[in-house]
Amino acid sequence: MPEAILAQLAVQPGELVLDCTAGRGGHAALLAAETGTEGTVYLCDLDPGNLDFAAARVKAETGVPTVPLQGSYVRAPRDLRGDGIAVDAVLADLGFASTQVDDAERGFSFLRDGPLDMRMDPSGPVTAADLLAGSDERELARIIFEYGEEPLSRRIARNIVRKRAIDPIATTADLAGLVRDAYGQRAASSRLHPATRTFQALRIAVNDEFGALDGLLRQVLEAAEAIGAGQPTWLADGARVAFLTFHSLEDRRVKRAFAELDRRGLGKAPARMPILPSETEIAINTRSRSAKLRVAVVGDRAERT
Repeated sequence: MPEAILAQLAVQPGELVLDCTAGRGGHAALLAAETGTEGTVYLCDLDPGNLDFAAARVKAETGVPTVPLQGSYVRAPRDLRGDGIAVDAVLADLGFASTQVDDAERGFSFLRDGPLDMRMDPSGPVTAADLLAGSDERELARIIFEYGEEPLSRRIARNIVRKRAIDPIATTADLAGLVRDAYGQRAASSRLHPATRTFQALRIAVNDEFGALDGLLRQVLEAAEAIGAGQPTWLADGARVAFLTFHSLEDRRVKRAFAELDRRGLGKAPARMPILPSETEIAINTRSRSAKLRVAVVGDRAERT
């Protein structure tokens, strides 16, 4: 949703921008073009390969200075505060790069057989295979239900435990087959691929995605409080903060945090409803069909925007 993001963040020449999930640098390059060479774009990503690619792309396409921050975006506010930096615009695109999905060796997709990895940071300590091997049946059912909203979570967890007692569950095809078996005849009539929710749940757990999201949202609220108290923080007064989510569990968290920001008079969320992709964009990029964009303005200047 590049046009909507540019319109909502309204980056001005010379401003400082934080892209929390740089990916392959598409959004970062567009935002850099708006801030120009007098501004700076701070790039954060768990995947060091994508981060290097994004930084090189922004430099090649715009010449705008970039500062890479490798690691979880939840650490970015601390890094910015430590350097005395207050950014004017923040984007957190909570999707993941197509290079990760399309690479079978990364293990994100049930459509491509590969190792059950799912780590966005390849140096991370726990893979999806580790999680399946080390969690008991109740914990597996909880993860699949809470993070994937999968109604057959208990049956799937039971299948996993039975299978691993015989052989390790090591590949995406192994797991997808177990989920399909749990669905039985329902698999043929399921609107989604039966493994969709289970793969989503494991990816979220492996990368602690909700922990990071909740942490960033909390730091947005804390920054808004600091602005109200006249204290230095990592967001400038009037900073625009945008979250692009791809499923209800993410969107719900952002919606609640922005409502709290509004309720406490710490900022302003201009629209109650999220911005959705156009039919044209969905036709061009089918992965955008579930996207929802929410934007808030923090600080005293929010009331004057």
